[in-house]
Amino acid sequence: MSEIDLLIEGYWKWLRDKTLVKRIKDWTEITTPYLDRHNDYIQIYARRNDKGFVLTDDGETLTDLEQSGCSLDSPKRQAILRSILNGFGVQQHGIELQVNATAENFALRKHNLIQAMLSVNDMFFLASPTVEALFFEDVAKWLDDQDIRYTPRVKFSGHSGFDHMFDFVIPKSKVASERIIRAINNPSRNTAQNLIMAWIDTRESRPEGSEPFAFLNDNEKVVGPNVTEALRNYGITSVAWSQREQFRDQLAA
Repeated sequence: MSEIDLLIEGYWKWLRDKTLVKRIKDWTEITTPYLDRHNDYIQIYARRNDKGFVLTDDGETLTDLEQSGCSLDSPKRQAILRSILNGFGVQQHGIELQVNATAENFALRKHNLIQAMLSVNDMFFLASPTVEALFFEDVAKWLDDQDIRYTPRVKFSGHSGFDHMFDFVIPKSKVASERIIRAINNPSRNTAQNLIMAWIDTRESRPEGSEPFAFLNDNEKVVGPNVTEALRNYGITSVAWSQREQFRDQLAA
């Protein structure tokens, strides 16, 4: 078994070992090892129906945003929310985020719901009056201004069979390999870990020499060295937003 296989196998074993299941009447409560911005473990709920299973966050994600001062009433924020949910195949029913699953794709659909919850949770940082647009849009505008070609919102299937969303892909040129970018609005141990595992899971499916980059928003706070060190250990180049000009030539090549 290769090193990459061992890493992936160890990661999914860790997820299984850390996942707690509790029966609540007709529903099964699943406590995952993923943390939200409050450092609480993310919980989802599953129930069997005629077509298989329905999985839901029970409205916790959107309710928490509203209670934290991040109103989703504006057309812009609604568009951002729809874009995130569509990217993971998640539906909104009232305040609940839901997916339908079968026994065969249960793990995949559960993964998609959790990743959507984490991405929607990150919309909290739009509540700050100093943040005028999602960090994704800031990165896209900078790439456009620098005449750096890219494809936005690209989903790759990983070795595990799960899909992972990356924000930008800069195609290979005569002088540079493919470059894959994720824009991280709230750099933290949790968001770094999510990117690391997404890269580990997908890098074998990408052309040889593909380079991963993490754009880290340091407008509001200093990015901790533990974040950049963790990314560097897995070959991911950290680009602090305040220092992005230093990487222009590398990305434009």
